[in-house]
Amino acid sequence: MSNGSPGAPVVHGFPHLDTVRSAITALYRRLSPDGVHTYGTSLVPADAAFSDADDLHLGAQRVARALVQHLHLPDARMIVGFRTMEHAASVELTAGPEYFIELNDRFRTHRRDIGAALAHEITHVLLHRLDLEFAGTRDNEILTDTVTAYLGAGWLLLDAFREDALSRQKLGYLTPEEFGYVLAKRALVFDEDPSPWFTSPQAYTAYTKGRAQALHDLRRPPLTAAGWAGRRRYAKDRRYAQDHPGTGADPSVPYAFESGREGLRVSFPCPTCHQRIRLPVRGRTVARCGLCRTRLECDT
Repeated sequence: MSNGSPGAPVVHGFPHLDTVRSAITALYRRLSPDGVHTYGTSLVPADAAFSDADDLHLGAQRVARALVQHLHLPDARMIVGFRTMEHAASVELTAGPEYFIELNDRFRTHRRDIGAALAHEITHVLLHRLDLEFAGTRDNEILTDTVTAYLGAGWLLLDAFREDALSRQKLGYLTPEEFGYVLAKRALVFDEDPSPWFTSPQAYTAYTKGRAQALHDLRRPPLTAAGWAGRRRYAKDRRYAQDHPGTGADPSVPYAFESGREGLRVSFPCPTCHQRIRLPVRGRTVARCGLCRTRLECDT
């Protein structure tokens, strides 16, 4: 897990958004919509609470057990230790039933963030058991961060982001705004508001920026909720595609037109799971995503 060591510059914005969206699609494909919906309640703050008065090892084991139960890993036993290391944490991925998690020694005195570090590592165990992974360390870590957030434990990772005049800290590979984006995507599906759980003001700010990006996904053509400018651009692109069959897709817009024997079709990503949807260009219609089953009002 990325250290985000205190004092290191924090990257902001949405540089990994394509990989994040691919991770959400992969999660729905692997778990199915019904499987994703079994994670409808986020981990509650009390389950990750860790005070200086708590015994270090017993407290870490308690939080690990809560995360194991939250992530539906009933037969996985986590053994948590601490050592000097470059990264924030690591987990030994074996067949189980015991998994060994090592946390950076600095968590001995930064106990409030132990839950965040454990959430990421225990999600690694879940993904290992689901046989779900991306190629390359970077993309696989982004997958892990995304799944941690989407399944209700990743708000801890965003809350571990703190930045002031003297120090800064961030855990995980996603930027704070990307964590906010995934948490907002989850909130829209489960009608949940994670913002009261944040103890870090910077985490709340990042969540609001991520939420704005997530809401933007709901307002892109050909969805009927698209704004006037988007609808105007869509109509112009549609006319061009009708007049110039076979023209390549414009990468600056989320939709693409395809000409076929049955006429013009448009493809675009589902705003919930980002699986691409293909519809005939016939005006107003109600579609249902074949992967996550979201009902979509469109004007093609």
